[in-house]
Amino acid sequence: MTESTFSTLRIDGQRLWHSLMNLADIGATPKGGNCRLALTEEDRLGRELVSSWFRDAGLTIDVDQMGNIFARRAGSRNDLPPVATGSHLDTQPTGGRFDGCYGVLAGLEVMRVLNDLSITTEAPLEVVIWTNEEGCRFVPVMMGSGVHAGVIPLETALAAKDRNGDTVADSLERIGYSGDIPMGSKTFGAYIESHIEQGPVLEAEGIAVGAVTGSLGLRWFDVVVTGQEAHAGPTPMPYRRDALKRAAELIGDILALADPYQPHGRVTCGEFDLYPNSRNVIPGRATFSVDIRHLENETLEQMEHALRDICSKHHEPGKVTVELQDVQRVPPTPFNSDLVDLIRASSDGLGIPYRDIETGAGHDAVFISRVAPTAMIFVPCEDGISHNESENATPEDLEAGANVLLHTMLRKAGIAAS
Repeated sequence: MTESTFSTLRIDGQRLWHSLMNLADIGATPKGGNCRLALTEEDRLGRELVSSWFRDAGLTIDVDQMGNIFARRAGSRNDLPPVATGSHLDTQPTGGRFDGCYGVLAGLEVMRVLNDLSITTEAPLEVVIWTNEEGCRFVPVMMGSGVHAGVIPLETALAAKDRNGDTVADSLERIGYSGDIPMGSKTFGAYIESHIEQGPVLEAEGIAVGAVTGSLGLRWFDVVVTGQEAHAGPTPMPYRRDALKRAAELIGDILALADPYQPHGRVTCGEFDLYPNSRNVIPGRATFSVDIRHLENETLEQMEHALRDICSKHHEPGKVTVELQDVQRVPPTPFNSDLVDLIRASSDGLGIPYRDIETGAGHDAVFISRVAPTAMIFVPCEDGISHNESENATPEDLEAGANVLLHTMLRKAGIAAS
């Protein structure tokens, strides 16, 4: 293939859009979003639909012990490790139509257009669907890719339970995705993940593509505040050991701890649980999550120290106690500079405006970067909104990002001589 012919290669943007909208019918919510929690019936239906598209495209499918799906398109040199792309199909309870799904279906569209044009790559190509990226039904987050990369033990992941006591292992078996491919046996020559930005920068600057240079580090904690249940009527305020009152004081301090660490500092309290959660009982226990993030590990360490100091200040033995529990840690992650350069070169070759950008969100690419050269491609989303039913992206931006993915994968995999 000549350079001039290569430069004209484009994906079918309309086909990509239709695939996204067809998938969005599964687990559709009244406000136009999606609810496909990991390893539920909706997740199974989404997996089945996309797997049927993989098979229609002539891809061979393997499933590993975590339910991760690997769909391969053969190359002329199948002894080479594949150039892979992908993301996830599971969503938040009130999620959108593009988070994760775009990365999987952009990868499928790359395979489809290569089939349309009878192009064979030197290295094989793969599209991966990672299990439980969102981490909202089962903790930890980015579970399937974490086990693949050896960050999370397989036994720990399979034993994880949702709020109803259902385990990952049982859920995989129930939906038919407890595969037999050993963990870690799949290797990549490179991994390139496409994703909506989930932030406002690209849209605000009118730029179609972000070349993602790395990821903020994150640390997850649970704060357990323990007081004593008592009747809401007979117990005067000064005599109460109200766990919720202390938790509210804590939350106010915690949500301010990132302020001195801008522009990259982040703190979020997003999940709450009260016991006994009764209208006329003073809460005896309040549990809530804390998510802190920063681009620099040293600053992340300072933020954790600030969090521990806040919890210590509000801890009052014998009255209301505060316990900080570690949940998960992901260090700041730089992506592979050579792959980032290929994304920049592909954008330039296509005449698509781009800028370097960091990701504040956790992605499967963060864990995969530990075992393979990895980079990401971002496209804008409306108002920077994600993890929300109103999440939106334009067909034009999605098409631009998929074209950059196509050209980046071809530059990395090589095109076989005809």
